[in-house]
Amino acid sequence: MASFGDASANHSTAQGAFNTAGWAAFQGSPMPLIFLCEDNGIGISTRTPTGWIEAQFRHRAGLHYIQCDGTDLVSAYAGAREAADHARRTRRPVFLHMATVRLYGHAGSDVQGAYLPKALIESDEARDPLLKGAALMAGQGWMTPAEIAEAYEEIGATLARQAEAAIRRPKLTTPAAVMESIVPPKREVARPNTPSAEDRKAMFGSDAQAMDKPQHMARLLSWALADLMLAHREIVVAGEDVGPKGGVYNVTAKLHQRFGSARVVNTLLDEQAILGLAIGMAHNGFLPMPEIQFLAYVHNAEDQIRGEAATLSFFSNGQYTNPMVIRIAGLGYQKGFGGHFHNDNSLAVFRDIPGLILAVPSNGRDAVAMLRECVRLAREEQRVVVFVEPIALYMTRDLHEEGDGLWTSVYEAPGEGAPIRLGEVGVHGDGGDLAIVTYGNGTYLSRQAEKLLAADGVQARVIDLRWLGPVDEDRLVAAVGEAKRILIVDECRITGSQSEALMATFVERTPDKKLKRIAADDSFIPLGKAATLTLPSRDSIVAAARDLLSKE
Repeated sequence: MASFGDASANHSTAQGAFNTAGWAAFQGSPMPLIFLCEDNGIGISTRTPTGWIEAQFRHRAGLHYIQCDGTDLVSAYAGAREAADHARRTRRPVFLHMATVRLYGHAGSDVQGAYLPKALIESDEARDPLLKGAALMAGQGWMTPAEIAEAYEEIGATLARQAEAAIRRPKLTTPAAVMESIVPPKREVARPNTPSAEDRKAMFGSDAQAMDKPQHMARLLSWALADLMLAHREIVVAGEDVGPKGGVYNVTAKLHQRFGSARVVNTLLDEQAILGLAIGMAHNGFLPMPEIQFLAYVHNAEDQIRGEAATLSFFSNGQYTNPMVIRIAGLGYQKGFGGHFHNDNSLAVFRDIPGLILAVPSNGRDAVAMLRECVRLAREEQRVVVFVEPIALYMTRDLHEEGDGLWTSVYEAPGEGAPIRLGEVGVHGDGGDLAIVTYGNGTYLSRQAEKLLAADGVQARVIDLRWLGPVDEDRLVAAVGEAKRILIVDECRITGSQSEALMATFVERTPDKKLKRIAADDSFIPLGKAATLTLPSRDSIVAAARDLLSKE
């Protein structure tokens, strides 16, 4: 059951919930759910138009509408009973429209006499369900007026005692105590299924023949997802087009064929619904891996992460959690397609959410190992993880020249290869002249720039952050090592980008080193050939490095 007021029924998240439930039920999916609208006719100071809720929901597709009077015990009980019976019997959603009354202002500081006429306030007070309930009990001979008054006073005394006890409870007195429940406590989890070689061979079929050949990131991720779903039967993949189509970029290819529609769920086109589905699954013992089709689309539903999933452990003192791995295709550098809805180079929305883990791989081998670590973090540590997959690197095979295949990898099956744990950075090279600190597409471009700088005699190293939230500062500083200069390459917009925090970190931790950063301009990304003009490039990285190296 989900309860809300008449004013809250207008919220986009509520509308998304009604639509999603109706959409599923309309197609025959079981959806035993009661939407309880407690209609008091007002939202803070704004009146709800008379008849608005009934007009909106009485004939809404997929919802069964029931109306009752919440100020009348008999009517309220009858409506609630009918709603529960219908939801249980038909397995379909019910909209229970319960008329009620607001006796005081919205909050302590809200004096409703400032905006409501006295006659209306008095009329609402006359409908007080406590008074009407007392009159019903007295009229039916269940309690005398004196007994009702005595019970009322006893309840008041009990509440007063409880309030005093609450006041005396120990309070939070330190920042550490306040923050203790941001990261959930670890929990015992069921051991993963260990598939046999025969099980894996049967699942992968003809794909098994290609696994000893280097592949691009998209295919490696697809195989990693299949292995994870085979090992962890509680994993459910959900999102737009993830089913038979295999996703927009074919990352979920063949998952529907291998695991069926109960574990690979094609959702409606609504990011709020996708992440809301993931939250509900996480509450019920599943490990959801929802997919958001493009990074820009997450803004349609970011509060599902910020205000719901990531806060549950904090506000429940670790009692409840929403473990999940949110896969998002994103970042820039796509060619011939996109615009700002499909090329979004801002990760700022994730960076300021306490407790959230943000992972951004730059190559296929890392992507596989990091995705497995993300699932481990969600299963064992109950974490909310965002895994951003750089679209431009999905199909990338070559690094320096056509046909070199340097950006492909052979698939490493579970148990093969070294894991990449949370906070571990990647380091290419050990040069002491320059350390280039970057991630995602920036790693790819910096590796290209590194070769050109080497021709100038510059000994450099490229440090791939991999994990952008939280950044392990100790590991990062250790990776920089003896390099005298640090160039930060950030493909996100300069305002609000990771580079701001990195600059602060290096100023505080390595005051003896010379610093410079290069980031994307504060611009949306246009279409066509202009799409990369505001973004860092191989040549702009080389120029920035040379400028930094020229400074004494």
